This record gives sequence, structure tokens and C-alpha cells, in this order.
Amino acid sequence: MEVEQRQDIKTDWKKNKLAFRLLGSNFVSFFGDQIYMVALPLIVLGLTGSPLQMGIVAALERTPVMLQPFAGVMADRMSRRRLLLICDGGRFLLMGSMGVLALSSLLEMYMIYIGALSVGVLTQLYQTAQFATLPRLVHKEHLDLFNSINTGMLQLSLMLAPGLGGMIISLWAPGIALMINSVSFLVGFLFMLSIPQSGRKNKVGGNVWREVLEGARFVFNEKPIFFTNVAMFFSIFGTTLFLTMMIVHVKLLSFTALEIGWFLSIGGVGAILGATSLNVIKPLVTARTLLFSAGVVGAISIMMFSFFESFWMLALMNAIGTAMAALKSPAIVTIRQRLTPDYLLGRVQATSRWMTWILMPVAALVSGILAESIGTGTTILIGGSIACLASFIYLHPSLSKV
Repeated sequence: MEVEQRQDIKTDWKKNKLAFRLLGSNFVSFFGDQIYMVALPLIVLGLTGSPLQMGIVAALERTPVMLQPFAGVMADRMSRRRLLLICDGGRFLLMGSMGVLALSSLLEMYMIYIGALSVGVLTQLYQTAQFATLPRLVHKEHLDLFNSINTGMLQLSLMLAPGLGGMIISLWAPGIALMINSVSFLVGFLFMLSIPQSGRKNKVGGNVWREVLEGARFVFNEKPIFFTNVAMFFSIFGTTLFLTMMIVHVKLLSFTALEIGWFLSIGGVGAILGATSLNVIKPLVTARTLLFSAGVVGAISIMMFSFFESFWMLALMNAIGTAMAALKSPAIVTIRQRLTPDYLLGRVQATSRWMTWILMPVAALVSGILAESIGTGTTILIGGSIACLASFIYLHPSLSKV
């Protein structure tokens, strides 16, 4: 019996090492993305001076969410490792090309449109495959822990990367930030290469639409998954109004690139606090209470953001918002992973993303239109109000049982 237990521990540790490599790949890529998130609005504003143009770029980057049902089928049919490698390799080439063009003063808006759309497609595929890969590398009872570790690592990048990005842009140019993001995808690619191919047999052939519908039926029948998706559908619309204009808003308040970077990094501190608090809070409350409370507090912080102009108050509101998002995200992900059989993981995640993110392109475009006509502050206030109302959906009784 002791020999069997030691063998189980050895097997668990080996699998956990592979899981940490997956999380490491995700962390490095996300770290580069946060630098990119500082650079892109500054590039667009430098070329056009228009909040509407930023809304169009953000909408294009989010439009590939429409492809999520098919991304789920790909994640369940194909080698998920191979899919992750393709996505990191493709983003490395795309972001590197945009960086070279920016440094050569050859980057134009139509190139940014094409790049944003292409990166959006690869990012959607990557996120679905990454979600479906983690449960194969850890036992289900460890999913809470690893999802919170993953969220904590991502929030660490939120703390460190924007400040670094603002410093890089201040000292050199936004094009250098794009090049660093490109290199981050290359490092993520190398991390994935170190993870051996699993022995999982992937389904080949079959009717794609039947497989899409199988995932959709599961989501609609599992009420905890369904109602968290409905809440996120409205909440994400509101937060997208905010996030699309957040950097534009503080830039119009005359923040420098360095100040914007530090402002976002302070938000990352809040996110880390939220992620590290999850394992303490989660055993004390139901998922319903956790999601509702975090949703309301986060939405109020967005609404308050629209009223302040000082660096520290804006940074504080952003930190509160990211802390609440860091509490919600792993809780929702764990609900999906625990209730979903392995063969459906890709499609359930894809269906859930499609349900919750389908209006993101519309919200990004609406954000740009509203900001042009009524200002960034009022647009952000509207977004926070929508997110606050959406939080009440988390009170559905089915969420008290998970």
C-alpha cells in the first residue's frame, strides 16, 4: 500500500511539473500582452488622435470570439499541444512584423486592423486549448489550487508588465514594446515544446455542427455553468465599455506613458491580492455569494473610476476592480472544469466564451462611438452600471450548490 501511495505521489508530482510548464507558457505570453496593451492605444492615438479608431481596433481584436464554437471542436479533435504551439508561433511572427513596421515608421492603420484581427483569432484558439489542457495535467481536486495559481501568475504580470511597458515606451518607442511582446510568444512556444505530447486519442472526422451542438446542450443543461455565462454576458459588455476607453481616458487626463504603466501595475497589485485571497475566501462562502459580492464591488469601482482625475484615486479604483475580477475568474473556470467531462472540455469552454463574449466587438465599437459623443468618463460610468446590474444574476439558486 505504501509503495502504491509513493508511486501516486511521484505520478502527481510529474504531472504537476508539466502543469507548471503550461502555466509558465501562459504567464510569459500574457506578460508580453500587458506591454502590448499599453503600446497599442498610444500607437493608435499617435496615428489618428481618435478614441473611435481605438474602438474599431479593439472590436476587430475581439471579433474572432464568433469562431469560438469551432475553436472548441478543434481543441477536442486536434492535439491541444500542437494547437498551442501554432498559436504562439503565429503570434510571434505577427507581433514581430508589426514591431518592425512601427520602428521603421511604416505602420499604418490598415496594418493594425489586420494584425489585431489575426492576433485575435490565434488568441481565441490558444485560450480554449489552454483551458482544456490543464485538467489533463492535474487531478480535479487540485483544479481550484492550480486555477488560482494561474490567475495569480497572470495578475503578477499585470503588476510588473505595464510599468515596464510604460518605461520602455518613454525611453524608446512603442515599436520596441511590440517586439518584446513578440519575444514573449517565442518563449511561450519554447515552454510548450518542453511538454510531451499526451497519449490522448483525438476524435477525427464527424459532423462539426453536431459536435458544436453537443457542447451547447451540455452548457444549457448544467445550470451553474449556464447562469454564470448569462451573468458574464452582460457584465463583459459593461466592462468592455470601460476597458476599451480606460487608457484613452487617462491619456486624455494628460498622464504620461510612464504614469500609465505604473497606474496599470498598481492595478496588478490588486489583482494579485484578489487571486491569493481566493483559497482563503472560497471555503467560507458559496460560489453564489463570492461571485455576486465580487461582481458588485468591482462594478462600483468602475463607476467611481469615472468621477476621479487624480492618479492615486484612479489607480485605487482600478486595483479594486482587478482584485474582484481575480476572485471571480478562477471560481468560474473551476465550475466549468469540474462539471464537464474531458471529451467536452474544449467545446464547453468555447460555447461559454461564445455566449459571454459575443457582444465584446459591439461593446468595443459602442465604447468608441459613445466616447466621441459624450466623453470617456460618461462611457465608463455606463459600463460600470451595466456590470453592477449583471451581478444580480449570480444569485440564482443553482450556484449555491457548487
